[in-house]
Amino acid sequence: MTAALLEVMDLAKRFQVKTPGGKGMLHAVDGVSFRIEAGETVGLVGESGCGKSTLVRLLTRTLPVSDGQVRFLGADLALVAPDLMPDHKSRRDVQMVFQDAHDSLNPRYTAFDTIAEPVRLLAGVKDADEVRRQVEEIARLTGLPQELLPRFPHQLSGGQKARVGIARAAVLRPRLLVLDEPTAALDVSVQVVILQLLATLQRELGMSFLFVSHDLNVVRLLCDRVLVMYLGRIVESGPAAEVFAKPRHPYTRALAASVPGSGHDALQHLLPGEPQSPIQMHGAEPVARCSFMGRCPHGTPECETRVPPLRAIGADHHVACHHIDHLPGF
Repeated sequence: MTAALLEVMDLAKRFQVKTPGGKGMLHAVDGVSFRIEAGETVGLVGESGCGKSTLVRLLTRTLPVSDGQVRFLGADLALVAPDLMPDHKSRRDVQMVFQDAHDSLNPRYTAFDTIAEPVRLLAGVKDADEVRRQVEEIARLTGLPQELLPRFPHQLSGGQKARVGIARAAVLRPRLLVLDEPTAALDVSVQVVILQLLATLQRELGMSFLFVSHDLNVVRLLCDRVLVMYLGRIVESGPAAEVFAKPRHPYTRALAASVPGSGHDALQHLLPGEPQSPIQMHGAEPVARCSFMGRCPHGTPECETRVPPLRAIGADHHVACHHIDHLPGF
């Protein structure tokens, strides 16, 4: 197997927390492994609180890693402390587009200054004419009119601010672009335009995408593969079209059935119960069980005593479930 652009192996992040019962350890990301190939778009989905944002912060090295590896172009970025990452050679090759385009922009910077900042700081370009050339070129690629470059964020529409955020991330031609709900705060009509823009940028610049989203329809249409996350773990991964057409994990089935127009009765796949707590109290024995236990309609005593590993059920399709061979059809 050839080396992937990004290879995540047994990645974990734990936070020490205080609860009414005492101190405990929150397992926000719990042994996550996956790959992203060059030029590939991978979607990351899961309900709020599943660990998506923490995983993104680990990959972009703004948060220390508890365990595991984040191998990017062969180098383990997990060994790089967050405060040293701005000076690391891989910093310009991993860029991020934030969920809220307005809050992620400096109100004192014009659109030009926002896009030019990484050119000056990360690429080390000092020549003003070269900086302007690169900014204007990426503005053209992102559909940002030149006359908008001198404007401040409060003078831009939501879609224009989204373009500035994308241009800032893409101006260095990174190898990997991490997109955290990039269309969540936009009108539906603007979302379509931004998604088309992202597809064009990937085609023009050859970047890989990690696309984090709650919108399963967008992930299904935009992504080559999808990772389904639940309580800090990947419970299903595979080709996006296959996972959404024939989901195998009970949690993925509930997500897929909730998509309007899916053709499935969402009530039939409604999940009972409450999620388990991801907090392990100090002094307590580690609990080895399926993280989906308590909500799964197919749970058995085995699920209470053993964590199901991700295992292959097809070409590049993996599921973490003890009873995958005996579940009813979807």
